[in-house]
Amino acid sequence: QVQLVESGGGLVQAGGSLRLSCAASGRTFSTYAMAWFRQAPGKEREFVAALTWNGGSTYYQDSVKGRFTISRDNAKNTVYLQMNNLKLEDTAVYYCAARQGYASGQFYQYDNWGQGTQVTVSS
Repeated sequence: QVQLVESGGGLVQAGGSLRLSCAASGRTFSTYAMAWFRQAPGKEREFVAALTWNGGSTYYQDSVKGRFTISRDNAKNTVYLQMNNLKLEDTAVYYCAARQGYASGQFYQYDNWGQGTQVTVSS
């Protein structure tokens, strides 16, 4: 098990940028695949991005490709989500998640979650 704490959310104008961080506790962080999901009011939680334990492979939802970048620093037990050219529809609570095994895009396959950080994009 790992404990996850997200930070970096906030209010930003459309077209702006934010970088989310997810700090993990535990000595086995480097063995976990990591992902970001988001949930907007009244909508289901959706996959945003994921990467493998060593960051060698990354995966993105189509709507964020070319705008968002997921990365990790295993020495710092941290995963990041760089979000550029933010759009109104990116407004949501963003959650960090971890699992052992492959980097899945299915939220039900993750058993470690952070508390979430709010991202609000204004016009």
